[in-house]
Amino acid sequence: MPFRAVLDANVLFPFSLRDTLLRLAEPEPSPGPTPLYIPLWSERILEEMVRNLVKDRRMDQERADRLASLMRSAFEEASVGGDAVAALEPSMTNDPGDRHVLAAAVAGGAEAIITFNLEHFPPASCEPFGVEATHPDEFLLELYGIAPALVVEEARQQAADLTKPPWTFEDLICALERAGVERFAGTLRDHVASEAQHPGG
Repeated sequence: MPFRAVLDANVLFPFSLRDTLLRLAEPEPSPGPTPLYIPLWSERILEEMVRNLVKDRRMDQERADRLASLMRSAFEEASVGGDAVAALEPSMTNDPGDRHVLAAAVAGGAEAIITFNLEHFPPASCEPFGVEATHPDEFLLELYGIAPALVVEEARQQAADLTKPPWTFEDLICALERAGVERFAGTLRDHVASEAQHPGG
């Protein structure tokens, strides 16, 4: 069974990183290939994502709300109930501002929290619940290690789908570097370079 991971608001903020993470997730049960992972979030996480997108002027309120709505629709099983989060939050011992995130992970049966703020989730607070805070760069490299061809194909499709303006694969790699997942971006670049050197190999 694929593992479950809570996506913190800060990894849902950069457009390219958010798109990559969601494309590599499984929207709903299907008879197809086993998904790489199952994403989880709470309403508070989505609200924080929306708030920060609007505050940073990445989107206006209407577009940010629409994005959150589309995520809820596409990943119907991703949402961890607010009552469950509220019940667990007081017993969490990590950074006070992110206790709701760890509570969502525990309530949702997640094995990992994908976040840039690793210091907010010390092992002493997470390990008793079988949860590990993981940097998105490390997480994406782990997914690549599981299914390199699938990850690269999804990245290629991601770049191809960006048409206003058109993006090249290198444009996507550069955007992922700017988003803070430099090693993963470099791995994509190396993979494609290797394919070019050894076509059909």
